[in-house]
Amino acid sequence: MQGSSKKISWEIIKHLFLPVIIFLLLLGLYVFYKLKVSIYISSQLQQEFKKYAATIFIMSMTFIIQRIAGAVCRWYKENIAAKTSTRLDDELIPLLRRVANIAIWVIALLIILPFYGVNISALIAALGVGSLAIALAAQDTIANIIAGFMIMVDRPFRPGDRIKLPSGEVVTVLDIGVRRSKFLSEDKAIIIVPNLELSKSKIINYTYGQERLGSVS
Repeated sequence: MQGSSKKISWEIIKHLFLPVIIFLLLLGLYVFYKLKVSIYISSQLQQEFKKYAATIFIMSMTFIIQRIAGAVCRWYKENIAAKTSTRLDDELIPLLRRVANIAIWVIALLIILPFYGVNISALIAALGVGSLAIALAAQDTIANIIAGFMIMVDRPFRPGDRIKLPSGEVVTVLDIGVRRSKFLSEDKAIIIVPNLELSKSKIINYTYGQERLGSVS
Protein backbone atom coordinates (compact mmCIF):
# COMPACT_ATOMS: atom_id res chain seq x y z
CA MET A 1 0.00 0.00 0.00
CA GLN A 2 2.82 2.38 0.86
CA GLY A 3 4.54 1.59 -2.44
CA SER A 4 1.32 2.32 -4.33
CA SER A 5 0.89 5.67 -2.57
CA LYS A 6 4.48 6.62 -3.44
CA LYS A 7 3.87 5.62 -7.05
CA ILE A 8 0.73 7.71 -7.41
CA SER A 9 2.52 10.66 -5.78
CA TRP A 10 5.33 10.37 -8.32
CA GLU A 11 2.82 10.10 -11.18
CA ILE A 12 1.12 13.31 -10.05
CA ILE A 13 4.47 15.09 -9.66
CA LYS A 14 5.53 14.09 -13.20
CA HIS A 15 2.28 15.32 -14.72
CA LEU A 16 2.25 18.54 -12.71
CA PHE A 17 5.83 19.61 -13.45
CA LEU A 18 5.13 21.49 -16.69
CA PRO A 19 1.81 23.10 -15.59
CA VAL A 20 3.34 24.26 -12.29
CA ILE A 21 6.34 25.79 -14.09
CA ILE A 22 3.98 27.67 -16.41
CA PHE A 23 1.85 28.77 -13.46
CA LEU A 24 4.88 30.05 -11.52
CA LEU A 25 6.11 31.90 -14.60
CA LEU A 26 2.74 33.59 -15.03
CA LEU A 27 2.63 34.40 -11.33
CA GLY A 28 6.06 36.02 -11.57
CA LEU A 29 4.94 38.09 -14.55
CA TYR A 30 1.86 39.21 -12.64
CA VAL A 31 3.95 40.27 -9.62
CA PHE A 32 6.28 42.19 -11.95
CA TYR A 33 3.26 43.91 -13.51
CA LYS A 34 1.83 44.91 -10.12
CA LEU A 35 5.14 46.31 -8.88
CA LYS A 36 6.61 47.88 -11.99
CA VAL A 37 3.92 48.41 -14.64
CA SER A 38 0.50 49.02 -13.05
CA ILE A 39 1.52 52.36 -11.55
CA TYR A 40 2.01 53.79 -15.05
CA ILE A 41 -1.31 52.79 -16.65
CA SER A 42 -4.88 53.99 -16.21
CA SER A 43 -7.45 52.30 -13.98
CA GLN A 44 -9.47 51.26 -17.04
CA LEU A 45 -6.52 49.42 -18.51
CA GLN A 46 -5.85 47.86 -15.12
CA GLN A 47 -9.39 46.48 -15.07
CA GLU A 48 -8.91 45.02 -18.53
CA PHE A 49 -5.62 43.47 -17.50
CA LYS A 50 -7.19 41.95 -14.37
CA LYS A 51 -9.85 40.34 -16.54
CA TYR A 52 -7.29 38.70 -18.81
CA ALA A 53 -5.04 37.80 -15.88
CA ALA A 54 -7.97 36.08 -14.13
CA THR A 55 -8.73 34.18 -17.33
CA ILE A 56 -5.16 32.94 -17.63
CA PHE A 57 -5.08 32.02 -13.94
CA ILE A 58 -8.29 29.97 -14.19
CA MET A 59 -7.08 28.22 -17.33
CA SER A 60 -3.79 27.39 -15.64
CA MET A 61 -5.55 25.93 -12.61
CA THR A 62 -7.87 24.00 -14.91
CA PHE A 63 -4.88 22.58 -16.73
CA ILE A 64 -3.32 21.51 -13.42
CA ILE A 65 -6.55 19.85 -12.22
CA GLN A 66 -6.86 18.05 -15.56
CA ARG A 67 -3.32 16.72 -15.24
CA ILE A 68 -4.00 15.51 -11.69
CA ALA A 69 -7.14 13.68 -12.85
CA GLY A 70 -5.20 12.13 -15.73
CA ALA A 71 -2.41 10.95 -13.42
CA VAL A 72 -4.89 9.36 -11.00
CA CYS A 73 -6.73 7.59 -13.84
CA ARG A 74 -3.47 6.31 -15.32
CA TRP A 75 -2.30 5.06 -11.91
CA TYR A 76 -5.61 3.27 -11.32
CA LYS A 77 -5.52 1.67 -14.76
CA GLU A 78 -1.95 0.39 -14.36
CA ASN A 79 -2.12 -0.70 -10.70
CA ILE A 80 -5.74 -1.62 -9.97
CA ALA A 81 -7.69 -2.26 -13.17
CA ALA A 82 -4.89 -4.35 -14.72
CA LYS A 83 -5.09 -6.79 -11.79
CA THR A 84 -8.87 -7.36 -11.82
CA SER A 85 -10.44 -10.27 -13.67
CA THR A 86 -13.03 -8.14 -15.44
CA ARG A 87 -12.34 -5.71 -18.25
CA LEU A 88 -15.21 -3.45 -17.25
CA ASP A 89 -13.04 -0.97 -15.37
CA ASP A 90 -10.36 -1.09 -18.10
CA GLU A 91 -12.95 0.03 -20.66
CA LEU A 92 -14.64 2.56 -18.40
CA ILE A 93 -11.51 4.45 -17.31
CA PRO A 94 -10.83 6.10 -20.72
CA LEU A 95 -14.51 7.04 -20.97
CA LEU A 96 -14.58 8.50 -17.45
CA ARG A 97 -11.35 10.36 -18.14
CA ARG A 98 -12.81 12.01 -21.24
CA VAL A 99 -16.01 12.91 -19.38
CA ALA A 100 -13.97 14.37 -16.50
CA ASN A 101 -11.87 16.46 -18.91
CA ILE A 102 -14.99 17.83 -20.57
CA ALA A 103 -16.62 18.59 -17.21
CA ILE A 104 -13.48 20.34 -15.90
CA TRP A 105 -13.21 22.63 -18.93
CA VAL A 106 -16.96 23.35 -19.03
CA ILE A 107 -16.82 24.48 -15.39
CA ALA A 108 -13.80 26.66 -16.17
CA LEU A 109 -15.63 28.17 -19.14
CA LEU A 110 -18.67 28.96 -17.01
CA ILE A 111 -16.39 30.76 -14.54
CA ILE A 112 -14.57 32.74 -17.26
CA LEU A 113 -17.51 33.87 -19.39
CA PRO A 114 -18.98 36.35 -16.83
CA PHE A 115 -15.70 38.30 -16.98
CA TYR A 116 -16.63 39.20 -20.57
CA GLY A 117 -20.23 40.14 -19.89
CA VAL A 118 -21.81 36.84 -20.87
CA ASN A 119 -24.96 35.86 -18.96
CA ILE A 120 -24.38 32.22 -18.09
CA SER A 121 -27.87 31.60 -16.67
CA ALA A 122 -29.32 31.01 -20.13
CA LEU A 123 -26.26 28.96 -21.07
CA ILE A 124 -26.65 26.74 -18.00
CA ALA A 125 -30.34 26.27 -18.80
CA ALA A 126 -29.46 25.29 -22.37
CA LEU A 127 -26.82 22.84 -21.11
CA GLY A 128 -29.38 21.34 -18.74
CA VAL A 129 -31.92 20.83 -21.51
CA GLY A 130 -29.25 19.41 -23.79
CA SER A 131 -28.03 17.01 -21.10
CA LEU A 132 -31.59 15.84 -20.48
CA ALA A 133 -32.12 15.23 -24.20
CA ILE A 134 -28.87 13.26 -24.42
CA ALA A 135 -29.77 11.23 -21.33
CA LEU A 136 -33.19 10.36 -22.78
CA ALA A 137 -31.68 9.41 -26.13
CA ALA A 138 -29.02 7.24 -24.50
CA GLN A 139 -31.08 5.79 -21.68
CA ASP A 140 -30.59 2.20 -22.91
CA THR A 141 -26.82 2.71 -23.07
CA ILE A 142 -26.77 4.26 -19.59
CA ALA A 143 -28.93 1.43 -18.21
CA ASN A 144 -26.55 -1.17 -19.67
CA ILE A 145 -23.51 0.60 -18.20
CA ILE A 146 -25.13 0.71 -14.74
CA ALA A 147 -26.08 -2.95 -15.10
CA GLY A 148 -22.46 -3.72 -15.97
CA PHE A 149 -21.36 -2.04 -12.75
CA MET A 150 -23.88 -4.09 -10.77
CA ILE A 151 -22.68 -7.31 -12.39
CA MET A 152 -19.11 -6.40 -11.47
CA VAL A 153 -20.12 -5.69 -7.86
CA ASP A 154 -22.55 -8.60 -7.32
CA ARG A 155 -20.44 -11.07 -9.35
CA PRO A 156 -23.22 -13.45 -10.43
CA PHE A 157 -20.63 -14.77 -12.88
CA ARG A 158 -16.96 -14.19 -13.70
CA PRO A 159 -14.85 -14.62 -16.83
CA GLY A 160 -14.26 -18.35 -17.22
CA ASP A 161 -17.47 -19.41 -15.41
CA ARG A 162 -19.86 -21.87 -17.03
CA ILE A 163 -23.41 -20.53 -16.83
CA LYS A 164 -26.86 -20.88 -18.38
CA LEU A 165 -28.20 -17.72 -20.04
CA PRO A 166 -31.82 -16.55 -19.75
CA SER A 167 -32.34 -17.81 -23.34
CA GLY A 168 -31.32 -21.34 -22.27
CA GLU A 169 -27.83 -21.68 -23.79
CA VAL A 170 -25.08 -23.13 -21.63
CA VAL A 171 -22.04 -20.94 -22.22
CA THR A 172 -18.62 -19.97 -20.88
CA VAL A 173 -18.17 -16.33 -19.84
CA LEU A 174 -15.54 -14.63 -22.00
CA ASP A 175 -15.80 -10.97 -21.05
CA ILE A 176 -17.96 -8.55 -19.06
CA GLY A 177 -18.01 -5.38 -21.15
CA VAL A 178 -19.21 -1.84 -20.55
CA ARG A 179 -22.56 -2.33 -22.29
CA ARG A 180 -22.55 -5.97 -23.34
CA SER A 181 -21.01 -9.22 -22.17
CA LYS A 182 -19.57 -11.95 -24.39
CA PHE A 183 -20.03 -15.70 -24.01
CA LEU A 184 -18.77 -18.79 -25.81
CA SER A 185 -21.45 -21.37 -26.56
CA GLU A 186 -20.92 -25.13 -26.67
CA ASP A 187 -20.88 -25.04 -30.48
CA LYS A 188 -18.05 -22.43 -30.35
CA ALA A 189 -20.24 -19.46 -31.29
CA ILE A 190 -19.83 -16.05 -29.64
CA ILE A 191 -23.00 -14.83 -27.94
CA ILE A 192 -23.24 -11.12 -27.04
CA VAL A 193 -25.92 -10.10 -24.52
CA PRO A 194 -26.77 -6.61 -23.18
CA ASN A 195 -25.88 -6.26 -19.50
CA LEU A 196 -29.35 -4.96 -18.64
CA GLU A 197 -30.95 -8.18 -19.86
CA LEU A 198 -28.52 -10.22 -17.77
CA SER A 199 -29.12 -8.17 -14.63
CA LYS A 200 -32.90 -8.59 -14.86
CA SER A 201 -32.94 -12.33 -15.54
CA LYS A 202 -32.15 -15.53 -13.68
CA ILE A 203 -28.61 -16.78 -14.27
CA ILE A 204 -27.59 -20.36 -13.43
CA ASN A 205 -23.89 -20.55 -12.54
CA TYR A 206 -22.54 -24.12 -12.70
CA THR A 207 -19.02 -23.06 -11.68
CA TYR A 208 -20.23 -21.63 -8.37
CA GLY A 209 -22.07 -24.88 -7.68
CA GLN A 210 -18.99 -27.00 -8.39
CA GLU A 211 -16.86 -24.75 -6.16
CA ARG A 212 -19.40 -25.04 -3.34
CA LEU A 213 -19.48 -28.86 -3.63
CA GLY A 214 -15.68 -28.96 -3.69
CA SER A 215 -15.40 -26.86 -0.54
CA VAL A 216 -17.97 -29.01 1.29
CA SER A 217 -16.27 -32.28 0.39
